[in-house]
Amino acid sequence: MELLAHDLSSDFIRNANIAKGVAQDDEPLIAFRDAQQLSLLVRATAFVFCDPRSRELHDLIARIAPSEATVLITGETGTGKELVARHVHALSNRRNAKFVAINCGAFSETLIESELFGYERGAFTGAQQSKAGWFEAASGGTLFLDEIGDLPLAMQVKLLRVLQEREVVRLGSRRPVPIDVRLIAATNVDLAEAVRAGRFREDLYYRLKVVGLPLRPLRERTGDVLPLARHFLQSYARRVGDADVELEPGAERALLAYPWPGNIRELENVIHRALLVCRNGVVTAEDLHLPAFHPEPLVPSAFSPPFLQEAVRDVPPPVVATALARFRDAWRDLLESGEEVRFETLQHELVRAAWEVRQRNQVQAAKLLNVSRNILRTYLKKAGVL
Repeated sequence: MELLAHDLSSDFIRNANIAKGVAQDDEPLIAFRDAQQLSLLVRATAFVFCDPRSRELHDLIARIAPSEATVLITGETGTGKELVARHVHALSNRRNAKFVAINCGAFSETLIESELFGYERGAFTGAQQSKAGWFEAASGGTLFLDEIGDLPLAMQVKLLRVLQEREVVRLGSRRPVPIDVRLIAATNVDLAEAVRAGRFREDLYYRLKVVGLPLRPLRERTGDVLPLARHFLQSYARRVGDADVELEPGAERALLAYPWPGNIRELENVIHRALLVCRNGVVTAEDLHLPAFHPEPLVPSAFSPPFLQEAVRDVPPPVVATALARFRDAWRDLLESGEEVRFETLQHELVRAAWEVRQRNQVQAAKLLNVSRNILRTYLKKAGVL
């Protein structure tokens, strides 16, 4: 396997003014310089920090990048985990050294040890000469281990020892080799669940997750969709010599409404195809050829459909999707915080919010929540409002 290590020049991180009204300020865009050559080696080729959630992630990366802390990047397939890893490297004190990217799922269980740690001549049949592993190859720089969740348990033990001792022992050797590497790992697997299921070592999990960088799926950061779409449109248009291509409003609405199960990678492919089939330099909704989808409910099932229909009746779909995604995230953050959660308190907060939204009109607030006025009054009294 060819070493995937590329120098990161100053144009790796660019301020791309591509939001066109979506973002008020220029947003940092990270992309590969030679995406057309690298597209066969990497997956998502661009990541933009435009959505408020992405801006928070960008701020976190800027704070942790200069450290030597091990980083664990989590996210669905196609969310741009390798790009974020390269961004961390580009902002670190190791920026002028190598960035080596390895896919742990690309090697068989019998090969992964020799690939990571190296081997000596005669260590196994076919080992005609000694060879350094990827840890040694990345010395002084950053080693990115993608799909770390696919690592066999036996290798997890050895990787843990390497991280603790800061040295590797080549296969067939007894002499430890010191290493100077910053490790960044990534996975689309829920490692916490894998630990509970016994598929991943708990001690390695916490060793890797000194700093966690969770990448949200594209459907939960809709503010990034149009800037990314315009970036890909401009990028592919330059390749075919057509610089004046734009998205019509209907296409923009379709891009915002689609849930993007394949994330950034799917968006890039959709834009590439649309550019090839569009006419007169305008990409329409039909050109996108988005597959039919059945969206999941936008709010927890505890809320009834009448509440949802009334609450979002006059709100633009992109705003609804973003607001409800944040609402789900807030519940998740609360439940995962470890703090005591009282269901009654949450009910009181919801009832109070509906009452305020409807200018303290009990009838309208009850209608909004799809409950009777008497039930609403009962909760308002319990909440100390009446």
